[in-house]
Amino acid sequence: MEYPIVLEQDPEVGGYVVYCPTLKGCVSQGDTEEEALENIKDAIKTYLESIENFAIT
Repeated sequence: MEYPIVLEQDPEVGGYVVYCPTLKGCVSQGDTEEEALENIKDAIKTYLESIENFAIT
């Protein structure tokens, strides 16, 4: 499944902030665009695993 993401440059701290609007609270960051994109992939995976674990319990 694919999830839309938003990648924005962070003018205050530098680097990039990335989030998935369809998964409330699923946010990550990185010093480069590439790092931020890799980090959001991990964040989405962790988010979905936590939902799955919550549904099982």
